[in-house]
Amino acid sequence: MRGLPHSHPHPDPRRAPRPASRRLMAAVTALLFPALLGACAPAATQPGTVQASTPVTGVSFYPLESGLAWSYLLEGEAAGTAPYVLRSLGPTVFAGQKVLSFQLTGRGAEQTWFRTVSAGGVQLLGLRKPGVNVRLDPPWQEYPAEGAWRPGLTWQGQSEITISGDDGAVQKKGLLTYSYVVQERRTVQTPGGTFDVWVVTRQISDTVGGLFPATQQLWFTPFVGEVRTPEGLLLTARNFAARPGGQ
Repeated sequence: MRGLPHSHPHPDPRRAPRPASRRLMAAVTALLFPALLGACAPAATQPGTVQASTPVTGVSFYPLESGLAWSYLLEGEAAGTAPYVLRSLGPTVFAGQKVLSFQLTGRGAEQTWFRTVSAGGVQLLGLRKPGVNVRLDPPWQEYPAEGAWRPGLTWQGQSEITISGDDGAVQKKGLLTYSYVVQERRTVQTPGGTFDVWVVTRQISDTVGGLFPATQQLWFTPFVGEVRTPEGLLLTARNFAARPGGQ
């Protein structure tokens, strides 16, 4: 799924945003600040809901197959709390490009990421929640090539951020700068099991008001996915078994 909101500079009264812009930026803030995930009240469960599922027959190093699902709780929450669920929805089109979509839902939250996965690693092209679209150009390099993992590995980059509403009207543009450091590989235990994880520190800055917390730590396990997300969500369950190299 994976920091506290940052203080924002006081707006220039001569350039006060339009009400629609204020609503859009408030939605983006609620979308991107992980501390607010914990503030969502558990949503009521509807018994007997009709759902569809896709059988999972294999898992890639960076799990991407349609039908994969992961359950998460915020670190420190009670084990019986309603989880956030991340699902791999499969191929779609975003900003005119073929991508893979991953959707996180739970407790009233809904967010979808649009990624490509290739020999060069994992890239994030953008994300969406109801009423808000965020596009990144060039795509944000989230993970390196499969064979590149090692302690001390670093990578960094910059992307232009474009924020728009569902009507396509651009509300704000800015620059995102990111850097990653692979700290170590270690064994951790969560309610979802025991995992051999890569510990990664991610640092981010932007010019659109601090959409992401400055520093986050995540844990990644090949053939499993994120055991700890950048938002501080811990893996509690999944609907597939990992291949050798994961757990």
